[in-house]
Amino acid sequence: MRRIGFYAGSFDPVTRGHADVIARAARLVDELVIGIGVHPGKAPLFAAEERIAMLEAECKPLAKAAGSVIRVETFDTLTVEAARGANATLMIRGLRDGTDFDYEMQLAGMNGAMADGIETVFLPASPGVRHIAGNLVRQIASMGGDVTPFVSKDVAKRLAKRFVKTKA
Repeated sequence: MRRIGFYAGSFDPVTRGHADVIARAARLVDELVIGIGVHPGKAPLFAAEERIAMLEAECKPLAKAAGSVIRVETFDTLTVEAARGANATLMIRGLRDGTDFDYEMQLAGMNGAMADGIETVFLPASPGVRHIAGNLVRQIASMGGDVTPFVSKDVAKRLAKRFVKTKA
């Protein structure tokens, strides 16, 4: 039986922390589906198409290194429903700290009640990327700061273009 994992997030933008979890998750499954949550009530910095392009660029070398297939798609349903739609047997959840763990444990319990055939697997972020958060990356970029320690060069360029300051 093929092992299919589902890793969901907003990926706005994809960070080195996301890439860390993706690389490690890809080694656990035959196929990893990256689900980009698209919700009408949220106004992301990057459109879904841009996030897909960023993730596909980031994931290509990760998939090759892991010997796995990585597929990127969007969803606008409950995450557990999107995972079921992808035929996933595992939902991958990245953890940065104890606060994430407490929240993710509740979420895993709720998801398990809705889809008992899908297991939740927690992957702790590696120490070197544990501190990275997308909202902080966006804030640093919006104020003209250097985000290259937190995102790939391609993503840093996209952020710089997004926050080009005009001279007054």
